[in-house]
Amino acid sequence: MDALTLVEDEVRELIRRKGLDPLRQGGEVRILVEAAVNDYGERSLLGAVPPLSHAGDAKRHVFDAVAGFGPLQPFLDDPAVEEIWLNAPDAVFVARNGESELTGLVFSEQQVRDLVERMLKSSGRRLDLSSPFVDAALPDGSRLHVVIPDITKAHWAVNIRKFTARASSLDHLVELGSLTPAAARFLGAAVSSGLNILVSGATQAGKTTMLNCLAAGMGSRERVVTVEEIFELQLPLRDVVGLQCRQPNLEGAGEIPLRRLVKEALRMRPDRLIVGEVREAESLDMLVALNSGLPGMASVHANSAHDAVVKICTLPLLAGENITAAFVVPTVAACIDLVVHCVRLSNGKRRVGQILSLGRRVENGVIESGLVFDTVDGRLTASETAMPAPEKFAAAGYNVAALMGDS
Repeated sequence: MDALTLVEDEVRELIRRKGLDPLRQGGEVRILVEAAVNDYGERSLLGAVPPLSHAGDAKRHVFDAVAGFGPLQPFLDDPAVEEIWLNAPDAVFVARNGESELTGLVFSEQQVRDLVERMLKSSGRRLDLSSPFVDAALPDGSRLHVVIPDITKAHWAVNIRKFTARASSLDHLVELGSLTPAAARFLGAAVSSGLNILVSGATQAGKTTMLNCLAAGMGSRERVVTVEEIFELQLPLRDVVGLQCRQPNLEGAGEIPLRRLVKEALRMRPDRLIVGEVREAESLDMLVALNSGLPGMASVHANSAHDAVVKICTLPLLAGENITAAFVVPTVAACIDLVVHCVRLSNGKRRVGQILSLGRRVENGVIESGLVFDTVDGRLTASETAMPAPEKFAAAGYNVAALMGDS
């Protein structure tokens, strides 16, 4: 047995005796680790135990093993790493600054299972043959997704998407080059004016970060209720209530879907409603809520701003055969004011590619719309042909023409 394993076993025994929870009492565990490594070093000088190569590295390794997520912890701590995934115990990948790379980590099948079990411990969610998929949030806000055989071919498939938000406001997005100053001023005014905004984009395009930055422009006295499948939003506001879905228990009961959360959110006196991501029939409940005069935001997967409009007109049809396009399309036109489309470039950078304004007129099932900002020669450029919701801007004291003129 090597030195690191001996120290790790000693620390685990100390944790058991003291009744500590490593995931919740990291500070106390770190003190135990430092004391155990120092004590082991003194004993190794007497030749009683094998020597440690480097005390600092040993402390990090043991702490990660007992209070973190083992060999994956350095990647979780690395701000340049955005996502980690395991296709097999010997195929561990990370996405660093937007580009994927194969790591040198090799696990055993049992180590992968133990690691996932530790990750799920704080979430209260389960993974077994009757429920072979799981979505959960790690203590640091990262999103965990796991699929097990026989849904996968042979090995457990694990994805950890880190929430590496480098921006918490529209001004931060301008500093990062993701947004132009003119577009940031316009979006800030749109949020203050209570426009309903749909954020679209592909996976990892920055939709959640954009929702966080838009929400930062809400009034300090506004009460915000968020509904999500898994907690991901981190709003820099003082009056926020977050709700997340719940999977069914072992008896198949107790599930709380997103549709239920949207309805419950309306009973919580919200000034704003934010739906983390609409995928299915919950889009209908969201539209009904927004159509009642409640300002809100949501995100949706789409290839462009126009595709996002088509999708948000289609998803409510999944709610039932009695829901028709004749009802949904005019409702979308009446509810959604802007679509902010985020793109992820080949070099991994995220930018706002389009800002689309929806009109109130519908002709032949198509909603009148126009691009307020579009990417021209690699830069987000304003277009004065589309004037979104002038009455909402005017009520908040903004002049749309002046805003566009400043662009």
